[in-house]
Amino acid sequence: MRVLLTGWAGFVHGEATAGDVLAMEAVRETLAGAGVECEVAWSPVMRPDGLTLERADPARYTHVVMVCGPAHGEQVEWLHRRFPHCRRIAVGVSVVDPASPAVTGFHAVLPRDAPGTAPRADLAAAPAAPVPGPPVVGVVLSGGQPEYGDRGRHVPIAEELTAWLGSRACARVPLDTRLDPRDWRHAATPAELEAVIGRLDLVVTTRLHGLVLALRNGVPALAVDPVRGGAKISAQAVAWEWPAVVTTGNRDAPPFLRRPVLDRWYDWCLSPEGGGASARRSPPAPSLLDDLLRTLGTGAAARRSTP
Repeated sequence: MRVLLTGWAGFVHGEATAGDVLAMEAVRETLAGAGVECEVAWSPVMRPDGLTLERADPARYTHVVMVCGPAHGEQVEWLHRRFPHCRRIAVGVSVVDPASPAVTGFHAVLPRDAPGTAPRADLAAAPAAPVPGPPVVGVVLSGGQPEYGDRGRHVPIAEELTAWLGSRACARVPLDTRLDPRDWRHAATPAELEAVIGRLDLVVTTRLHGLVLALRNGVPALAVDPVRGGAKISAQAVAWEWPAVVTTGNRDAPPFLRRPVLDRWYDWCLSPEGGGASARRSPPAPSLLDDLLRTLGTGAAARRSTP
């Protein structure tokens, strides 16, 4: 017996959800534990160099198992035509129309939900062996700051930075320091935003307040100054004595960022003895508040409160 395992994460025009992939992994582990030889076919998007349904030789397999998602549509019907001599099984699928060719083409259907059957737990709920989770990285980017004129490199820097982040094994959380109580996608108060930042492992940012709010909450920040020659982010890093700041120097053409430099600071920020320890230091004294009081002619000095 040799099984080809696939699902909507294997279709060229499919959609790979986290649940789909977890369900496929649960089936793969179960089959492997039972001593069944199994290979997984992915879409070219999910695994560009991996096995695809188009590359899989139908003569190589005795069974095809489709996991998760709706058993419906032309791509599922194509699966039957592609592997006509294999025994085809659908497991953990939703059956919308039991009479459709997509459903009747299977030799056996083990649904999670179908007309006339009791619902069953989705396969993504299957327990998995505990593994260390990837770091959770907040991403705070500036769309542009016209006051810097042609020194600004905000758009190409954001493109290079996000392309690099996509190559790192981390859970990325897009964040915006802009508050807007009218839009649920934005925090309405600083406390709401800091509630998220405080739960992160790292902040990657091209915004000054991305750097400040991360360090204020004891979270290391990899700051990238998108202004040629450095500007307020670089200056703020100096004020905080924070070393993990990347500048573009005076380069006039992309690439503006060097990946080895980003990698080095990323690893440093996530190391407990490096960025982790440094970010937990007390913030700098608010000397500007003292200056303000002196400028106003008061005799008092600002007193920094410790959160």
